[in-house]
Amino acid sequence: MTPFTLLFGSLFGGLAVVFGAFGVHTLKKVLSDDQLKSFETGVKYQLFHALLLLILGFNLELNSTLETYMIYSFISGIILFSFSIYGLVISSAKNKKLTFLGPITPIGGLILIIGWSLLIVTVLKMR
Repeated sequence: MTPFTLLFGSLFGGLAVVFGAFGVHTLKKVLSDDQLKSFETGVKYQLFHALLLLILGFNLELNSTLETYMIYSFISGIILFSFSIYGLVISSAKNKKLTFLGPITPIGGLILIIGWSLLIVTVLKMR
């Protein structure tokens, strides 16, 4: 069990619930349907990856560099992907779109893919 991974999994999971409720109850009044769908995508990816971090935190000891990079990939990918979506959606709703966040979202997605690839390698090494 790795407390570091469990901490981030718990933090991101709790924040996903908060952001989801914020989106449904507060932002729904000011966002277009497309903006709300984008915001919900960020919440879903954050929650799914938070659950993954919790599962990994309970099952890995982070004994290898590969496992450590995998966890860092998921944590940084969540931050870059989901939080850039939140920033883009909220700023565009206020007519002050933070355009510099646009390229950050796919970078975050790529880092999440790297995390999944490292998970595949980790599983294959267990044989």
